[in-house]
Amino acid sequence: MGILKLRKNKKFSYTPRYFDDKGEGNPFEIKHKFDEHRKTVGGNVGFKTKLNNALDDLKNNPDKKADKRILIIVAVLVFIFLAIIEFDLSIFFSK
Repeated sequence: MGILKLRKNKKFSYTPRYFDDKGEGNPFEIKHKFDEHRKTVGGNVGFKTKLNNALDDLKNNPDKKADKRILIIVAVLVFIFLAIIEFDLSIFFSK
């Protein structure tokens, strides 16, 4: 073993126990179960493309109740945060 030489990694011929024999996909690839249904998951694209894809997904979302529910939850959390830091809302109203 030399001081300047790096050790080579060992190679094993491993086959996963519960891998189907059909050969569909890579058994070592970790994928989210909804990846094929979303456009925002994928390659390394620019910020503008990611933003446009996210807005398209939001516009084409069939579940409008969930969007409304999320907006209500965010609004309540913002008002709770403003109450905790004792923010004065009177600066938005004229006398």
